[in-house]
Amino acid sequence: MMNRDSNAYTFLFATIMVLVVASTLAFTASSLKDLQADNVRKEKMQNILSTIGIQTDREQAEVLYKKYITSTLALNHLGGVDDSVDAFTLKLNYELKKPASEQRFPMYKAEVENTKFYIIPLRGSGLWDAIWGYVALKADINTIQGAVFDHKGETAGLGAEITQQWFQNRFTDEKVFDTSGKLVGIYVSKTNNDPKDTDKDDHEVDAISGATITGDGVTDMIMERLNHYIPYFEKEKNAIALLN
Repeated sequence: MMNRDSNAYTFLFATIMVLVVASTLAFTASSLKDLQADNVRKEKMQNILSTIGIQTDREQAEVLYKKYITSTLALNHLGGVDDSVDAFTLKLNYELKKPASEQRFPMYKAEVENTKFYIIPLRGSGLWDAIWGYVALKADINTIQGAVFDHKGETAGLGAEITQQWFQNRFTDEKVFDTSGKLVGIYVSKTNNDPKDTDKDDHEVDAISGATITGDGVTDMIMERLNHYIPYFEKEKNAIALLN
């Protein structure tokens, strides 16, 4: 029997404890990783749904997502659908590093009470780090139904305000194409003359005071991302015109 007061015993005991603790931590981390991944997936569903006015908690997100999201597409730069790619799992931070011709652009088509919507993921840069979100267009493929934004490290009380509902609500019913059919996006303007946001044809919303760079980031990411969907939008509009 080993002497408990010996250095060998102390070393052996410490080694065993390290192995036990390491194994326990590894098991816990693995279990939490799966849980965290599931939470991220459901939060993504919540954000997508919120752009079309469907508010839900995390537990009901998957059920409502399957109810209202009718198709999920991965588009190429020509507006074609790449069926080999799972659009839901696409990570825009990786796609943005590729040339536009090699990127895949996720699109979520939804239907609520016989009304169709097109939901486009967004990603860009704020003052300090990445910003992202989703914007839903109504069946006319022009009018915004809703938008949601998030960020990694914008300044609290300033750029971080893009996550607030009052800011996101300003985008509702704004148009992203002008009367000639040209994509103009939505300009987050600090000189907007429509502070109550009653003019929905000016392609502008009020900027957040003191957060000019973050606002410019929102403006740029909407324009840059939507521009890649024009080939698909044109196909959809032509198909709708033929049906009518």
